[in-house]
Amino acid sequence: MKISIITITYNSAATLQHALDSVLSQTYPDIEHVLVDGASKDGTRELIEKYAREHANVRWVSEKDGGIYNAINKGIRMATGDIIGFLHSDDQLYSADSIEQVAEAFESSHADVVYGDLQYCKGGRVVRRWKSNAFSPRSLKFGWMPPHPTVYVRREVYQQVGEYDEWFSIAADYDMMLRIFKTGYRTHYIPSVLVSMETGGASNRSTRARLSKTQEDCIALRKNHVGAGFLTVACKQLRKIRQFLR
Repeated sequence: MKISIITITYNSAATLQHALDSVLSQTYPDIEHVLVDGASKDGTRELIEKYAREHANVRWVSEKDGGIYNAINKGIRMATGDIIGFLHSDDQLYSADSIEQVAEAFESSHADVVYGDLQYCKGGRVVRRWKSNAFSPRSLKFGWMPPHPTVYVRREVYQQVGEYDEWFSIAADYDMMLRIFKTGYRTHYIPSVLVSMETGGASNRSTRARLSKTQEDCIALRKNHVGAGFLTVACKQLRKIRQFLR
């Protein structure tokens, strides 16, 4: 089965090579790498062009877009794999067999959705570990969410639930996870780290961003008829405390 990894980039020349190298190091043989660049001007496009010339199964585009979720949707439409996942331009697959673990999980469990654990790093030091667990439907209303960068989904799931909602500026990933996990698809949890992520994502860059994220999370919950709004978001935030203690 072919696995498509989508990487969204914009002026990412300083970090993108590490993400590319982590994909190239994978032992799983059937990987398609889809790169969606937002018309970068720092050398990112040239780096992608070189990467695509030197390696097979690379699809890419560099053009202006309507933001990160517009770019993600573009990547999903470009992807031809049976399974679709994401790797941010400043993140890395944790080990050479990360994608092989994902493929084996799909094969053995016949799941529609597979996910694992995530670690956050700063300056090469692990500062936080998001250890997930097996999904239960009632957990959504208590703020449970899998680490989005570790989630791999069968293509037909996206065909059924639709694209990322571009109305959201910062919480479309949470909205998508609610839409997928509340629907009853078969899920499988891999109890190991799949992705290493650098700290400082869009939702954590400032107090204003964190407040916007909280507001949008509440809207996503109401939209999907899950949980109790702010109380569920509060539970979601409290869950993060354990990630710093692991």
